[in-house]
Amino acid sequence: MTAIRRALTREDLVPLASAAVGGGRVLADAARLPGGSKKGVYRLTFDDGFSAIAYVWSPDEDYWDAGPSDLRDPFSHGTGLDLFTAAHDRLAAAGVRTPRLLHVDTGARQAVVEDLAGGSLEAALPHDPTLPDRLAVLIDTLHAHTGPRFGKVALVDAGGSSHGTSCERRVLEGALRDIEEVAGREPRLAAVRDRVADRVRAWAAEVRPRTRHTLIHGELGPDHVLLTPDGHLALIDIEGLLYFDVEWEHVFLELRFGQAYDALRRPGLDEDRLRFYRLALHLSLVAGPLRLLDGDFPFTESMRAIAEYNLVRVLELVGR
Repeated sequence: MTAIRRALTREDLVPLASAAVGGGRVLADAARLPGGSKKGVYRLTFDDGFSAIAYVWSPDEDYWDAGPSDLRDPFSHGTGLDLFTAAHDRLAAAGVRTPRLLHVDTGARQAVVEDLAGGSLEAALPHDPTLPDRLAVLIDTLHAHTGPRFGKVALVDAGGSSHGTSCERRVLEGALRDIEEVAGREPRLAAVRDRVADRVRAWAAEVRPRTRHTLIHGELGPDHVLLTPDGHLALIDIEGLLYFDVEWEHVFLELRFGQAYDALRRPGLDEDRLRFYRLALHLSLVAGPLRLLDGDFPFTESMRAIAEYNLVRVLELVGR
């Protein structure tokens, strides 16, 4: 049986709020924002109208129930205060905007950042045709930076190394695990399991070795970009920041931005790598949501829709 989860109250967050903004303001309200599955995100509103965002990392806020995470796996469960602060520092050094860090409580595994009041890129895209081009500039800034090895920023920047020999090998291993996991839950995939596995291996074999490891967000969709009050773009949900193949970022951008991806497309990408990573990404976006639905994640309809869409794409790519 899944444990009952309780959102933090205003009283729970008073100590964190006071430490973040000083004694001149009184916390009037704390509201958990919807949608988060790995950490709690709370808007803190103070008596003078000032607001900030609190991030809370704890088992009660993590619907994945993933247990201990191995930092040496680039795609291991990407959550935690240490991952956040390492990513925040790396983005600041790269000149990429993200909400300004106001306070960190290491013992409680909590942080407070500025509340960017401009709304999300996702909400603004239909109304501002300049946004894709402006996002492309931000992404170019991000991708101009590289690391000495592939892996999570928190690991690599501290001198560590990931398991495995290459990005493509890690993606291959993950895709094969996803096939087995999904086949055990979804009859449509089970019926073509061997065909999908053969296609994954064949496309992986066509990827040529590479030594360049680009700084990427890892899950860069329009819901992971906010607008500042003066119209600049800022990245959020940054704990998964890593050095990896730039094509992994681009297949995610292509999936999430649809027609707007044309402004984000860049020349020189490896087409074999894109083809292989596109199939692997769709597999991961079936396996992950189905796994999440085993627990008590409240937004079940959206997770089922993600799993269904990506399952259909897998079947299309390999031929039913």
